[in-house]
Amino acid sequence: MQNIFQGSREFARRHELDALAPTRAAVAAPAQLGELGELAAIAKKEIPGVRISETALEQFWKHDQHSIFAFRSGANLLGGIAFLYLNSSGMDALLLDEIDLTQPSREYLAGAGEEVEAIYVWALAARGRGAVAIANVARFLRGPRFVSADYYAQPSSRDGRALLVTLGFKPIASFQPDLWCYQRPWNRVPSAMQSTHVSVQRSLTRSVADARH
Repeated sequence: MQNIFQGSREFARRHELDALAPTRAAVAAPAQLGELGELAAIAKKEIPGVRISETALEQFWKHDQHSIFAFRSGANLLGGIAFLYLNSSGMDALLLDEIDLTQPSREYLAGAGEEVEAIYVWALAARGRGAVAIANVARFLRGPRFVSADYYAQPSSRDGRALLVTLGFKPIASFQPDLWCYQRPWNRVPSAMQSTHVSVQRSLTRSVADARH
């Protein structure tokens, strides 16, 4: 996740992503084609070493026009967030570090009307109170197409890591380096089943590792 997060007090307290209340302090809406250039410029200015271009954003926008959201306050563009909506093959490729996250193959991306298996936070750039608009995006991603999909991200900065912790993400074991996951509350295993679930997960991980070698 290419990320900039500049100290909004709205997120000072730990608060789960799916529990965030929608806000009127900033508006989040699917980005329009004409906004992509400005969003790319904000990312380049605010994120050290960013490689996001208008052309790259446009490619993802054309594939799925709900994959990029713009944050606004009145007429001011405050930033935005972009996602990769992965299908089942894409989710497997993510966990196994077999996907190029800078230019992912379309075979790993869910079609525009297809149910999403995993939501990868590809890029986030937000200035000032623009970050609070994440709550409005989270509400959209509780819709039928996305509701079963957990979120995944890779922090690229200390601020990005702090934001993930605040929103309830946790690092997970995977072949993908420094991969974090936010598991939707309705997908979580009850505490009484945790030990069994962990044992099964470890066995599956060992099996996958053995298969790869």
